[in-house]
Amino acid sequence: MRMMLVLLGPPGSGKGTQAKLLFEQFGCPQISTGDMLREAVRRGTELGRKAKAVMDAGGLVSDDIVIGLIRERLHEPDCANGCTLDGFPRTVVQAEALAGLIVGQFEIRVLYFDVPEDILVRRLTGRRNCVQCGAIFNVDSAPSARPDVCDRCGGALTQRDDDREETVRRRLAVFRSQTEPLIEWYRSRGVLETVTGDRGVEEIFRQIQQVLA
Repeated sequence: MRMMLVLLGPPGSGKGTQAKLLFEQFGCPQISTGDMLREAVRRGTELGRKAKAVMDAGGLVSDDIVIGLIRERLHEPDCANGCTLDGFPRTVVQAEALAGLIVGQFEIRVLYFDVPEDILVRRLTGRRNCVQCGAIFNVDSAPSARPDVCDRCGGALTQRDDDREETVRRRLAVFRSQTEPLIEWYRSRGVLETVTGDRGVEEIFRQIQQVLA
């Protein structure tokens, strides 16, 4: 049975960083609905235009759109031996739909990243993205050597609309109201483990390795 690892946690909890480390260690591809949606926004597709207004306001894109994206992605060849889901599911409805998609194909494990809200706000509002190469910096924890200029390619660094403080707090409120019920939903099924997410990247990864072992 192939393993599907679900990374569950609020925005800024470090799911994306750990998903990349898991890929390097185990070769399981990272499936990020956020990245998929942002790419659709960048290309200006019909889906991207619909999603942009919701994302900029700090809301969640509709279940049917996101579930459709996941269904298509799981059929790609690189998922043959398992994958890591980053940012999906976000609601119990999505989790139920996912369970139906993977029945008999994947064994599911869930990691919940627990991080205090003040740390999440600081992480997200400090994030800066390169408009050219997509590199991500943070003004507190991983700054570029030159303010507002990417160290890698010299491109301009900008703050995403959904990383501004007002929007960040709305995103966290949405997580509490719509996504936190997933914690108990998965815990009641015996597949959830909690990871302390306010530590260093390497220490968090060691926690994950211990859980998976």
